[in-house]
Amino acid sequence: MARVDGRASAQMRTPKIITGFMPNAEGSCLIEMGNTRVICTASVEDKVPPHLKGKNEGWVTAEYSMLPRATHTRTSRENRSGPGGRTMEIQRLIGRSLRTVVELPVLGERTIWVDCDVLQADGGTRCASITGAYVAVALACQKLVANRTINRMPIISQVAAVSVGMVGTDDLLDLCYAEDSTAAVDMNVVATDKGKYIELQGTAEKVPFDRARMNRLLDLAQIGLDELFALQRSALG
Repeated sequence: MARVDGRASAQMRTPKIITGFMPNAEGSCLIEMGNTRVICTASVEDKVPPHLKGKNEGWVTAEYSMLPRATHTRTSRENRSGPGGRTMEIQRLIGRSLRTVVELPVLGERTIWVDCDVLQADGGTRCASITGAYVAVALACQKLVANRTINRMPIISQVAAVSVGMVGTDDLLDLCYAEDSTAAVDMNVVATDKGKYIELQGTAEKVPFDRARMNRLLDLAQIGLDELFALQRSALG
């Protein structure tokens, strides 16, 4: 099957990470996955949530939002009624993904706030957010070490995310919106560079999938993850 943008089935959209995109933040980047663009910032705050006070342990949490015209039609802002269900689910996923690879005691009683703001959406915004958020957090932690605020890097591995799916009868890597919206199976894979999975979000929209299909999709996802891990390392120097 010919893809809408001419890519091969196992080919990523061209990924790009620009660090220091928001100079006022302790860590930031712009991540582009084709026409999906997300600003990721990491801000350090010298306090923790109430349940962590006195435990000499830090926290990493995330917020996610989408600009009204990030999509083909205007999406209303969520600041009046609070975040919707989809937004809450995505920002919790981002936070969980980052906390898995950060040694929270090394941070001391500090919170790293991660903000992921979607400028343009063409599928895979949560995957781009996780991949870019890791870079922003790593940059913020580098600054904490350089300033001798903490004595060593708290990051124990990289984390990235990519989408895969079945469109028609084909297994495809890194779905754009046109593919995602018609996919019979849609899966988001969040993993570390040490081969460990953090979350697998696999959904059959039309046709149930078996273990063999899932294994093929996970193998396909690994191709994209390896490319994203290399991109992160390059961005962090």
